[in-house]
Amino acid sequence: MRVGFILKVKPHMIEEYKRRHQNVWPEMQQALRETGWHNYSLFLREDGMLFGYLETPDFEAARAGMELREVNARWQAEMGEFFEQLDGQRPDQGMRPLEEVFHLD
Repeated sequence: MRVGFILKVKPHMIEEYKRRHQNVWPEMQQALRETGWHNYSLFLREDGMLFGYLETPDFEAARAGMELREVNARWQAEMGEFFEQLDGQRPDQGMRPLEEVFHLD
């Protein structure tokens, strides 16, 4: 299953957001792999629009697996300040899958 999602990074925090993602904690990367997040990429536009893409057998199971990881709780707590319009949710809870309308292999 291919999954795309969007979030909005606060414009004044874009450079720091990019800096933080240059060195994602190894234990966070391992937790993502172990819970089924594969071929995972983040793309950031200059206005703060963030597009995420990943491949996983089951997105809800992958999200649920991360929910159980202590490292994810720490990461989400640190990343929450970077995003607009989360309405009290953590960034991983604010991810909304996009509908795939075209794919070319």
